[in-house]
Formats: sequence, structure tokens, C-alpha cells
Amino acid sequence: MPRTTDGDGTPVPQRLLAAATRLFAEQGYDRTSVQEIVEAAGVTKGALYHYFGSKDDLLHEVYARVLRVQQERLDAFANADEPIEKRLRGAAADVVVTTIENLDDASIFFRSMHHLSPEKNKQVRAERRRYHERFRALVEEGQEAGVFSKATPADLVVDYHFGSVHHLSTWYRPDGPMGPQEVADHLADLLLRALRP
Repeated sequence: MPRTTDGDGTPVPQRLLAAATRLFAEQGYDRTSVQEIVEAAGVTKGALYHYFGSKDDLLHEVYARVLRVQQERLDAFANADEPIEKRLRGAAADVVVTTIENLDDASIFFRSMHHLSPEKNKQVRAERRRYHERFRALVEEGQEAGVFSKATPADLVVDYHFGSVHHLSTWYRPDGPMGPQEVADHLADLLLRALRP
């Protein structure tokens, strides 16, 4: 079991990520020091460097943990024994819900991605490309089967949907008129309407 330094049993890496996420959201990545992160997490700098090589690694992990969940869920939708329309709609709605559920992480990342080292930036781009390619494969599967229109190239359809997803952090508010699932349903329906033959 991972070592903890407080009574609530939360592992040190999760405490560091929670503190970093909160501070990056409040102050910005570039205005948050390693000292502030370790103080907020209640650990030493040595503990931070035991689990993460740098503040850059923390930023990377803020986004990577969300992308890992989304990739696992997308793979489950893609591999399900369901009609392609149902699988694509499920995947399209799920990425909206999981993004909203992790809105701080996503907005921090998109605001701060340029702070990543070239190596980490390349790694993140490869992870995102893998996700987008898997999503695009669902669109292409439906197009090849004649279920979806080929009038709009699959790449453009995917960019359209993910443009909407990446824009969520600029307008979505938890206390707003629509909940995560309602927004997800609307965006997934828009996607499917765009693909109608």
C-alpha cells in the first residue's frame, strides 16, 4: 500500500495531484511553485520527487489520468457487440460527460500544455492521436457500412466533435441550465445528425 502522511489514508500521489490540480486551477501552472504544492498536499519535496520527477510531470499526469479513463471507456464502446450508431453515440456522449466531470483537469491542461517539455508534449500528442484515431475508426466503420454518410470526411467529423468537447471549459458551469448528461446527449445527437445519409 502506498505510504501516507495523514490519517485519511489517501495515497501521496493522489494528494499531490489533488493539490496541484487545485492550485493550477486557482493560480495557473506557471504561477504555482513546487513548494506550494507540497505544502498543500502536506508532504515534503522529497515525496513529490519520489513520485513525480518535476512539476512538468504533475501537469502531464493531470491530463493523462483523464485521457486514460476516456481511452478505456472508448475502447469498451468500440468493442461492444452493439450497432455502430449506438456505439458511436455512446462514445460521443461519454467523452463529453467525462470531460465535464474533470473540467478543471481539462481546462488546466489546455491552458498550460505549452509549458510541457518537448518530450512530454510529444507523448501527450501521441496519446490524444490514439484516442482520436480510435474514435475516427468508429465513424469510418459506419461510413463503410453505409449507416453514415460519406459526404463529410471522417477526420472533419471527429475534429467537429472534439472542438465542441475542448470548448466545454469556456462555457459549461455546474450550476448552469444543463447537466453533464443533457449536454452530452445534445452534442452526441448533433454528431449523429451530421452523419445521416
